[in-house]
This record gives sequence, structure tokens and C-alpha cells, in this order.
Amino acid sequence: MSDNLLQAAPEPTRPSDIPEKFWDSENGAMRVDALLKSYRELERRMSHRLAPPTDASDDEERRRWREMMNIPDSPEGYHVEAKHELCGPDPAINARLHAAGFSCDQVQLVYDLASERLLPLIAEAAQQFEADRQAEKLREHFGGDERFRRVAAQLSAWGRANLPPAVFEALATTSEGVLALERMMQGNEPGLARDAAPPATMDEGELRRMMRDPRYWRQREPEFVKRVTEGFRKLVNG
Repeated sequence: MSDNLLQAAPEPTRPSDIPEKFWDSENGAMRVDALLKSYRELERRMSHRLAPPTDASDDEERRRWREMMNIPDSPEGYHVEAKHELCGPDPAINARLHAAGFSCDQVQLVYDLASERLLPLIAEAAQQFEADRQAEKLREHFGGDERFRRVAAQLSAWGRANLPPAVFEALATTSEGVLALERMMQGNEPGLARDAAPPATMDEGELRRMMRDPRYWRQREPEFVKRVTEGFRKLVNG
């Protein structure tokens, strides 16, 4: 190794990962001002590219932006996979989502959330509405809240003492079932033993499925409701 301190040091060479336009060969250092300027220009272009087109934008610019953001040319271009028949695609909603610049994935998410979150709330509200309607019918039948509460306590005690728990709970969910309990109690009709098995022809499971049918809890078709009520009567009487 040479000990000559006066020997000129070698000039710094440009690193391979630094572009030539960012390298100051005279000073052997990076051109920070050029790098910052290039970065600002790139940032400006990217923000402009991701921004939605303005009213003054031409059709080609709008088309490119929609393609980049996965937005169809019209609301009809949304292909929604409905998770439930009550949450299927709606043309009016799709038109509003398209006007707001929603992508295909975002529109699908809107319908998915409606199916996951709104349907349980709707079902709960419908059940509560039906329960209130059934309770109101019973209050009218028994002549007011006070008398209905007294009779309800008597029916509950008699039903729990004479019927299997599942049969009692099923009858207690509708006004027709409660009135059937009243007739059984007043007529002192024999009930099923609490551990007795229901007949195979119109069993408890089938009656419960019929009660979940919209013809029973929503349309309240008289003949269908009668079949359920009579089914429970036969089930109780054996």
C-alpha cells in the first residue's frame, strides 16, 4: 500500500441502482433536487389519474378511468350474485351506485351486507309484528289486558302440567293455539303424557314446519291454520 498522502483520491463512481439523471458526476453525489422534483411530478400524475373525471373530461378519459376502477359503462354492467331472493339486484339502486362511481366489487359488497345484516332484522321485525298482532287478538277475545293476563297464567299452568313441553310451546305461539288450550282446559280434555311420543302421521316436527309456512304466519289462510290447529288437537288427544 502506498504511503503517498499527496496522491489524488479516486473519483466516486455512480452506483448502479441510481439513474444517471439523478447523479452529479462533478461532485460525486446524488442530485437530491432532481430526485425530489421527479417524485413530485410522479405524485401529481398518480393523484390525477386516480381522481374521477371532471365534467370537462372527454369520453376517452372517462372510459379509461372506469376501466381502471372496474366500473362498467352502465348500471346494467353490474353482475350481482344474490345471496337471497329478497336481496337481488335492483335497477334503481344500481343506477344510483353507478352514478356514485361504485366498482363491481363494491356493488357486490352492498348486496352481501344487505343479505347478512338487513334480512335478520326484517325477519325479527316481522316476527315481532305477528306476535303483537296475535296478542291483540287474544286481548280482544278475553276482554282486555287484565283478564287476558289472568287467563294466560291459568292456561300456562294447565298446559305445562298436562302437555309435553314442545307441544305446549308450539300452541302458545299463536292465538289459535292459545284458544285451543282454553277449550282443552275448559273441557278437561285428557292430555298426552309428558313423555309420550307423537303419532307418526302428523307429528310435532311436521306441525312446526307448517307453522313456519307463510300461509300460516303471514297470509293466515283459514284452511291452512285450521289444519295446524286440528293437528295439535289430535296430537294432544292421541
